[in-house]
Amino acid sequence: MDAIRAITERVSVAQLTGPDITQEQKEILFRAALRAPDHAWMRPSRYLTIEGEAREELGKIFYKYQAGREVLSPEKAKKIKNMLLRAPLVIVGITHLEEHPKVPRDEQLLSTGAGVQNMLNAAYAMGLGAIWRTGAMAECEGVRNALGLNRDDVITAFLYVGHINTTPKPVPDVELSEYVTAWTGETS
Repeated sequence: MDAIRAITERVSVAQLTGPDITQEQKEILFRAALRAPDHAWMRPSRYLTIEGEAREELGKIFYKYQAGREVLSPEKAKKIKNMLLRAPLVIVGITHLEEHPKVPRDEQLLSTGAGVQNMLNAAYAMGLGAIWRTGAMAECEGVRNALGLNRDDVITAFLYVGHINTTPKPVPDVELSEYVTAWTGETS
């Protein structure tokens, strides 16, 4: 697929299915991720793959910590436990933050975000579907510990990747003039 088409036509797809993502497809996704802008060559991004039975195990951890925060109906408990089963591959995008005199925290986070966006576009270009999610589990200390993260690591994304199991939403019409303005240099 043409790169411009992939960038301008990609939409998130929540309904995903198997078969598993191949090793070659995963390598393409991660090569795309590692082409994200990276000021001072800090390499702040890390990626964990959650596949197969590991999705169920992490789902149990999600349930444990969500149940500790609120009373869950049986339906919501099942939904949380099965959340990671919605795609054959879940990639946890992690930003490892470091103090740097020229590269602020936000720029390090944005580098990982750009890497995740590159993976979304690469997945679409390969005919796969993907959706970027975060939510309470991205902020949960128990989940962070279970994934082996340290205090300088931030979960930037849970990226679900699989084969499309639905008709994707149409690309929305966007009026560029609502979002793009030329600055003339004049101040008020």
